[in-house]
Amino acid sequence: MPRYSHRSRTRRRNRGRFGPLFKLLCVVGVILALTVGATVFFRVEQVTVSGNQRYTQEEIIAASGIQLGDNLYSLNKVRIDQNIRTTLPYIGDLTINRALPSTIQITVTEWEAVAQVEVPAPEQVEALRQSMAEAAGDSSQVPDVPAAQEPWLISVKGKLLEPAPPDSAAIRVTGLIPLSPQAGSMMEVPEGEHTRLAALTALLEALGEAGMQSQVSDIRLEATQLMVRYAGRFDVKMKLNADFSYDVRLMQAIREKMEEQDGEGACGSMDLTRSPAVYAPAQPQLSP
Repeated sequence: MPRYSHRSRTRRRNRGRFGPLFKLLCVVGVILALTVGATVFFRVEQVTVSGNQRYTQEEIIAASGIQLGDNLYSLNKVRIDQNIRTTLPYIGDLTINRALPSTIQITVTEWEAVAQVEVPAPEQVEALRQSMAEAAGDSSQVPDVPAAQEPWLISVKGKLLEPAPPDSAAIRVTGLIPLSPQAGSMMEVPEGEHTRLAALTALLEALGEAGMQSQVSDIRLEATQLMVRYAGRFDVKMKLNADFSYDVRLMQAIREKMEEQDGEGACGSMDLTRSPAVYAPAQPQLSP
């Protein structure tokens, strides 16, 4: 009896000593088995794409860099996202999901080209060069300005999409100097034009929400205000810091009122920088 009790106590001590180690080995074994299983069994056999219109499924898959046979869990979704956005500038929102056992699902939305930023006027670029030289304290060394040399199409958020084709019907924008434009990147402008760029994107968004982007042909950005060519018959002045959602609705309301009074051929100018807004039955032309 004493011998049996001694053996029992020894076994209990051994279990107490090696129990945690045994549990740790079990956990490591399970993790190792899952890792090996994921590596061996979960391979990409199919890539699906939805939401695309401009780009084909094949173009998006090629841009992603995903290859059939890649491990489903070792794919870097951040890198795939960057690959697609860099290669295909019209891609907007993008989600990448794994669907077991062997599928990658890519869902995209695509930007529309709503405006084209025109080549800046030579005098505008020269003024920027001189101000840069003065800021550097050396007027003898006039720096080069990497201004755009061709019109660029942009999204409502100011993303550069591609150089504008000659037959582009997008809204013409003047008064900005796009710097070092590159498809797929956000438009960069000189520091002094940040307020203008913010006003432009806010106005484009307000026009889109009102369904009126197609009714605007030109936007001219100036130091403290902007001019809009609306419906081909109205020149509209707005502040750069305006509530554009309100101004767009007001612009539409004034047009409807003028057409009720003067017929569908009503034309003229609106000054929305004043309160109340002022309408003049004339048709000054925006300079190109």
